Amino acid sequence: MRIWVPLDAAAKALGADEVAAALAADFTVTRNGTRGMIWLEPLVEVERDGVRYGYGPVEAGDVPGLVEALRSGAAHPLALGPVEELPWMKAQQRLVFARVGVIDPFSVEEYQAHGGLEGLRRAVEIGPEAIVADVTESGLRGRGGAGFPTGIKWKTVAGAQAPRKYIVCNADEGDSGSFADRMLMEGDPLVLIEGMAIAGIAVGAVQGYVYIRSEYPDAIRNMEAAIGKARQAGILGQSVLGSGHVYDMEVRTGAGAYVCGEETSLLNSLEGKRGVVRAKPPIPALEGFLGRPTVVNNVISLASVPWILAHGGAEYAKLGIGRSKGTIPIQIAGNVKYGGLFEAAFGMTLGHIINEIGGGTASGRPVKAAQVGGPLGAYVPHWNFDVPFGYEELGAKDALLGHAGISVFDDTADMLKLARFAMEFCAVESCGKCTPCRIGSIRGVETIDRIAQGDQDGIPILKDLCNTMKWGSLCALGGFAPFPVMSALTHFPDDFSGRGAPRPANTYREAAE
Repeated sequence: MRIWVPLDAAAKALGADEVAAALAADFTVTRNGTRGMIWLEPLVEVERDGVRYGYGPVEAGDVPGLVEALRSGAAHPLALGPVEELPWMKAQQRLVFARVGVIDPFSVEEYQAHGGLEGLRRAVEIGPEAIVADVTESGLRGRGGAGFPTGIKWKTVAGAQAPRKYIVCNADEGDSGSFADRMLMEGDPLVLIEGMAIAGIAVGAVQGYVYIRSEYPDAIRNMEAAIGKARQAGILGQSVLGSGHVYDMEVRTGAGAYVCGEETSLLNSLEGKRGVVRAKPPIPALEGFLGRPTVVNNVISLASVPWILAHGGAEYAKLGIGRSKGTIPIQIAGNVKYGGLFEAAFGMTLGHIINEIGGGTASGRPVKAAQVGGPLGAYVPHWNFDVPFGYEELGAKDALLGHAGISVFDDTADMLKLARFAMEFCAVESCGKCTPCRIGSIRGVETIDRIAQGDQDGIPILKDLCNTMKWGSLCALGGFAPFPVMSALTHFPDDFSGRGAPRPANTYREAAE
């Protein structure tokens, strides 16, 4: 009988370490990633005859009774049955997260037993041009928010002439309601290493960096440990899997600036400079890290590549809707009954995700809106929840898919306060390089405060300000801040007229509480 307890940061915050320590007195405990069902954490799994049975949420005080039940074979009130048969798990199409929660994250043997390294072995066999062609055929797009076709970016770097090239993984996951990158790095770090090694072979890069935000200490430790295991196994180093291809990588830690999620700010930080946005052109694919051609991709983008190489780009492209190909790890958070990570093909409606998968609001009140894509994503009103979850489909509703995080709000939410938070957030996090973002966000906060005091003349000024920020900012921080503001103003005008919800709070956090 094998006992599994998650080492994921969310599970640890809910007491997983204490549960694991208590169980270790009687059993050998393996720490795994979370299955993504956060409302059931800490989730204890017991493996018998190849079947994993779940118990949860388990507290340290529940352990003595659980141990007795496991030894005697008696029923236990926290028993959930086979984990793979739970509705949340059965409804998913897990490609990127197929191993998360299933294997020991640091075991190369278990990783290979569950399909790991198949993509890298095929990459070594078919060579750079065929790798790029496969990724292009798959239709994979950047999962960090921009949605740029990965194959085109790789082809540009592959064709660039330079004495050295780089692979940079953007793991500076700063969007509210987003945690897919963290979950993957903590639960299956070897798949990211494999994806980056494939990228290195594809474009001729010999060195890679994973830029992780400092607020993710567990992910940093896990990635560093996994890189060490990969070197020992010959996955990294002077001859990747004995192929002769040179590729190695290391972790670099950011200092917590949200703007460093933007690729050129990240590159400046990686070089030891202040994290400010670079003007483009030149693009990083031609002049990136240290002025060399650089692939900058998100964690989930790179972690999708091993499956694509193992099964073929055409198979990946069969999943999804329109130009949104493959699967997307959807992160459901906020005022929702069942929050967590759910991986599925693009195309489900937003309403199905929130009401069926997420179970509606945790408060039991009607859903008012959902913010999709982080703190700079638009607020989608409940009457638009028939929109399919895809890049262009959400764009047609003046919304953003972003990092695929969804924050749910019930009918007590004050949209004026939430719009104010977007401007305040932009003002605090702006790198200060461009005027529309640096000054516009401050004027935005002031204008919304005028409206809150009953000055309706502030509304056309706010609209004009948002238009200037949207089209005049150097990067997406200032360019996207108008999305939550304008969506709140457009769909919920009563909240800006003094006829909406009461406003006892002055900040987003107070309003959320």
